[in-house]
Amino acid sequence: MISSDGIRGYNDVIILSILKAGESYGYGISKAIREVTEGKYIIKETTLYSAFNRLEKNGYIESFPGAVTHGKKRTYYRITDLGKTFLTEKEAEWQLTKAVVDLFI
Repeated sequence: MISSDGIRGYNDVIILSILKAGESYGYGISKAIREVTEGKYIIKETTLYSAFNRLEKNGYIESFPGAVTHGKKRTYYRITDLGKTFLTEKEAEWQLTKAVVDLFI
C-alpha cells in the first residue's frame, strides 16, 4: 500500500483525472481510486472531502445535487474548464518530476 504522505500532493490531480472521465460523487471517486490502483492506494474520506472543498474553492470543480439514494441526497462533482487547464498543467509537471526522480532512483 502507498503511504498517504508520498502521494498527498497528487490527490487533486487524481480526483480531477477521474472527473475528466465524467461526473461522480464521493464514494464513486473513492472506489475508482481503489480499483485503478488495485487497492494500493485508498484515500481517506476526510482527505477526499477536504480535496473537494479546495478544488471547488479554486474553481476546478463544481458540485451539484444528485439523486436520493438510501434516503440521502448525493452530492455530485464535475470538472470545470479551469480544472481541465489545471489538470493539463499538472500532468506536464508530473512528467518533469518523474524524470528528475528517476535520475536518482
